[in-house]
Amino acid sequence: MDFKNLTIAEIKKILEKTDLEDFYHHYFEFLKEEDKKIKGFLFFTEKLVFETIKELKNRDRNLPLWGVPIAIKDNILVKGERCTAGSKILENYIAPYDATVIEKLKMAGAVIVGKTNLDEFAMGSSTENSAFFPTVNPFDPQKVPGGSSGGSAALVGAGLVPIALGSDTGGSIRQPAGFCGIYGLKPTYSAVSRYGLIAMASSLDQIGPLAKNLDDLILVFRIIRGQDEKDSTSQNYLEKNKKIKIVGVPEEVFALGLDEEVKNVFESFLEKIEEKFEIKKISLPSLPYALPTYYLIMTAEVSSNLARYDGIRYGFSFKTDNLLEKYLNSRELGFGPEVKRRILLGTFVLSHGYYEAYYLKALKVRQFIFQDFQKAFQEVDLILMPTSPTPAFKLGEKITDPLSMYLADIFTVPINLAYLPALAFNIGFSQNLPIGAQIVGNLFEEEILFQFLKEFNYQ
Repeated sequence: MDFKNLTIAEIKKILEKTDLEDFYHHYFEFLKEEDKKIKGFLFFTEKLVFETIKELKNRDRNLPLWGVPIAIKDNILVKGERCTAGSKILENYIAPYDATVIEKLKMAGAVIVGKTNLDEFAMGSSTENSAFFPTVNPFDPQKVPGGSSGGSAALVGAGLVPIALGSDTGGSIRQPAGFCGIYGLKPTYSAVSRYGLIAMASSLDQIGPLAKNLDDLILVFRIIRGQDEKDSTSQNYLEKNKKIKIVGVPEEVFALGLDEEVKNVFESFLEKIEEKFEIKKISLPSLPYALPTYYLIMTAEVSSNLARYDGIRYGFSFKTDNLLEKYLNSRELGFGPEVKRRILLGTFVLSHGYYEAYYLKALKVRQFIFQDFQKAFQEVDLILMPTSPTPAFKLGEKITDPLSMYLADIFTVPINLAYLPALAFNIGFSQNLPIGAQIVGNLFEEEILFQFLKEFNYQ
């Protein structure tokens, strides 16, 4: 049985004439062998799979995801399974409940086959900040898959799973989707419940799907979206539709360090879509301010959210009878360097004397960025931008230079700051590496993003 690059529809067709247990015995053999090359999984959930199979045999085979395998980023809780967030401090933490998105996927008949690798606490753009091991790009093992949802993106890009969940705080679904040549959706903030997602920056985090097939991504998004009483920031999904006539391209994109290879592929893609839509150059004056604004707000929220990992309540606990030593050593030994860097920056930003100078100012600039996009949407229907200024870079190339790594997020962070939905997709290749772009819509316009690619017949 050839398991590579199967779509949800193809898997459902195979399961019409194949025993579910037999399918998964062979599928796990395939997964374990193939994953040795890319290291996308942190661990497999075989026990859960065979428990799920027993239940599925008594359930309606017409469920949208009946028997379909899905991989889950390891910062999303799956009851009874480990949830490490890619960190030593949570290495042996067992999730006591299912995240809302997991409940919805289980209700739809999905089979969770494993938890995927990520930058520690989703902090990074390369998956090299994982406390366990780096994941590699399925197109070139010398290159990174992007981050922080690098494990999910690499597994989908390599054709090992049809669909995976990731989380996106500043580009963590879209940038790896671009690097791995697949689709990745960052939904509107509040469109998908965050209940059961290990928080990094609560006003920016959003769960979304990654897939090789657009229809698969659309199906999973429609299953996981919607209001949840357990997440007070979630809302009823307000589906919108409109005719797409004008696609805007921000002029600032070309002045923000866009690599020549990416620029060439992006411009040739613009020529292709001009046959179908009007392309309009627009200005987003706030774009150059998005990155510093993001790193002020995000680190402040990281500092607050990660205060709970104190060696007392859960996770790694340094063995000592001295309470202060327990606090200090649990965090010193449990967190990696990037997490410590962001906690320190965030604590500084929130400290007395700097709160107004940095954090409050950043919140005002965030509002300016949001209004900037709203003005642009009065002129255009959608906005098109690259996902990253460069193609996938080499493992080890940027890990010792945080600023260079942070610049990899320059085109993705404005979308999170403005609460908007964006869909990443492949627009071509440069030296055998995928180049990604993202189509950005106004609030709750995910269906219009899908329509854009459907109208362009993009598969």
